[in-house]
Amino acid sequence: MSNKTTTISSEQLGRQFHYCDQIAAYWRDRDRVPAAYVETYGCQQNEADSEKLRGYLVQCGYTIQASAEGADVVVMNTCAIREHAEQRVFGNLGALVHTKRRHPGQKIFLCGCMAGESVVWERIRKSYPFVDGVFSTHHLWQFPEILWKVLSLGKRQFFVEDEPGAIAEGIPQVRDDRLKAWVSVMYGCNNFCTYCIVPYVRGRERSRQVEDILAECTSLIQGGCKEITLLGQNVNSYGKDLEEQVDFADLLEKICQIQGDFLIRFMTSHPRDAGKKLFDTMARNPKIAKQLHLPFQSGSSRVLKAMNRHYDREKYLAAVAYAKSVMPDLVLTSDVIVGFPGETEEDFLQTLSLIEQVRYDALFTFIFSPRHGTPAAAMEDPTPKEEKNRRFDRLCALQNQISEQIHRGYVGKTLRCLVDGQEDGGLTARTEGGRLVRFPGDPSLIGGYHMITITGSTTWSLTGQLA
Repeated sequence: MSNKTTTISSEQLGRQFHYCDQIAAYWRDRDRVPAAYVETYGCQQNEADSEKLRGYLVQCGYTIQASAEGADVVVMNTCAIREHAEQRVFGNLGALVHTKRRHPGQKIFLCGCMAGESVVWERIRKSYPFVDGVFSTHHLWQFPEILWKVLSLGKRQFFVEDEPGAIAEGIPQVRDDRLKAWVSVMYGCNNFCTYCIVPYVRGRERSRQVEDILAECTSLIQGGCKEITLLGQNVNSYGKDLEEQVDFADLLEKICQIQGDFLIRFMTSHPRDAGKKLFDTMARNPKIAKQLHLPFQSGSSRVLKAMNRHYDREKYLAAVAYAKSVMPDLVLTSDVIVGFPGETEEDFLQTLSLIEQVRYDALFTFIFSPRHGTPAAAMEDPTPKEEKNRRFDRLCALQNQISEQIHRGYVGKTLRCLVDGQEDGGLTARTEGGRLVRFPGDPSLIGGYHMITITGSTTWSLTGQLA
């Protein structure tokens, strides 16, 4: 795996737009308007990548539809974080053989993190002959070229070489939401947690230039966007590879200077790099949401060391304590893994005690999933699956109780919320801390900030009425 960053030049990107023109002409010659479908699995970064895939497809003359049936192009943008996600992709990919049988001209592509695993693309090459192309995240910027070669040559294409991590500015995007937007500030990861496949499939850390991020955010805000979520596998590492002396807190300050009524969110933060400068920056800027996703993964320092997380229980708790001291209303969420190889009952009890001490608003909970090629996959793992499931259920029960108690504390408060959609005859909104609120109201309220009085709560959401 190369650790060099490649900047895609305007000339290189221009060639991709030339392929877009060739594809559009290909369909004009056939007097057809082609259709495409992009299916996304996994994290917000994958969602952001799919917006670029759709942008390229529109540039090539395709309309975007909501299902694979009848589509001329199907792209599956995949996640490799857990085994269950991979098996779901293979199952859904296998089902596409039927859509292709009904529409023989359909071209099927697999991309994303799974495409960066040699065991995956070799399996596709041998066992899924109806798949026309596979390309890793490093080759996303070349999608028009890959598509054109499939169309013009009639041959399968595999763009899966271990290329240096690339940054390509100027790829068109078709965003799913006009009110909220993902903005990637960096790509890749240098942490090499022993359970994680991400550094192997997304490459080393590489940061976008400050001016490119500011230009994108400014354009979004001027276009009516109300919430921007900055993305990176570890946003706190932003700027370490740039010549300019700038870190993530500095970037947040610069974005806050953009004129407009908007909120900034970000994810994901690594506890090793999340410090006082970041929390102080969040606290003093009203345009930064008082919401923090800070994965702890385990409450046991012994397990954290085995995970190669570069912090211990005490350091994590100290960071949280400081963040809450400067932001008393902070909404805190996290990730936790149950059943890491060698986790004992005592280790698990330390995880429960950390959850009780911190009192998270919500948790994203996972049972350990071994990923081929990571150190943890080769670790001795004596704990039976049934015991891991029992621990998982105990953890979820504890967190659900805490979430329900925290949500009850919202009742009677009046909060400024962004009204963002409709559901079951009513409206939905989000608090500054990202909590979901359901309330009755006219659809004309969608797209604006409004004061909502909270009247009820559940474990996972709030109810209210317009103040």
